[in-house]
Amino acid sequence: MALLDALRADEKLAEWLGEPGERKADDVPRVDVRLPSAGDLPDILLDLAVPYEDVNEIVALRVTLLADAEATGLLERCVGALIRDMGEPGKGPSFPSFPPESGPLVRYFYVYVLVAALPYVRAYHRERGIPDDVSRRTLADLGRAMVLHRRRYGTGGVLVPGWLALHFHGELYQLGRLQFQRSRIERRDAEGFAGVGLELGVGEPYLSLHIPDYRGPLSPDACDRSVVLAREFFARHYPEEHYASALCHSWLLDPQLKRRLLPDSNIVRFQERFEAVYVDTEPEDGLPVRFVFGDPDLPVETLPRRTGIERAVVDHLRAGEHWYLGHGWFAF
Repeated sequence: MALLDALRADEKLAEWLGEPGERKADDVPRVDVRLPSAGDLPDILLDLAVPYEDVNEIVALRVTLLADAEATGLLERCVGALIRDMGEPGKGPSFPSFPPESGPLVRYFYVYVLVAALPYVRAYHRERGIPDDVSRRTLADLGRAMVLHRRRYGTGGVLVPGWLALHFHGELYQLGRLQFQRSRIERRDAEGFAGVGLELGVGEPYLSLHIPDYRGPLSPDACDRSVVLAREFFARHYPEEHYASALCHSWLLDPQLKRRLLPDSNIVRFQERFEAVYVDTEPEDGLPVRFVFGDPDLPVETLPRRTGIERAVVDHLRAGEHWYLGHGWFAF
């Protein structure tokens, strides 16, 4: 089955694709999309931390992709959407996820998109004077997304490709233990944060803080170092943008964790870094299950209880309670 035929078999993806031959966004620039040669591609994949077990298949499928005219047209459209308004917060594309049961070319499609966009994002980084090590570690989040895909589904692929669009659009950077995303305040957050004295108008800049997996302990020292790095980084490379606050939207800010973890645990101490603002009213039980165990759909009764955070998540759910998304900030 051709790539686009496979995508059109999914209702949501078919809507995203539009009708055959239709370009849904007329303002998406046409770009010269060139995939690296089969000889150069492996080194580029390894620079992006793509797992070794995926490299050979991605290189082999390159020929299949380039032989499909519709698929290469979609590749061009996706790269064009990714590099359009490069560096403008909130203007990157929202790439949909492909079904995990899709064939390998579909599951690896976004790897080719990101590799093809690589020269453009690296040029943007150079224009901003962003150090090579920051650029490399930021873009290597592709490898983490592929590890998480295999952990969850048992196959090669890219988990949540829309998330990686932030990295390859100049909006998000890995700075030590944490990631910082250049963001603009939305109305709901402006209203919620105003209640605790953080006067941010709709559209004003702030840094959204993210906690990646597979990056070592979330220790206070590691977080302190990241914040120091971020202060220096954004002052140097985005001097025209004034960031007075860092905001975090995460299940790790659910205050119920303090009842389930030791007071000196890294997560509790991470919470204490923030001025709590509000907690969502709709349960988000799948979030901690996904981030701690890899799959939000795992039955609670099958989850292990080996670590403190595993016991906290599992015991809470088995007691019939729920987890919620918390929101907090600190002065930057």
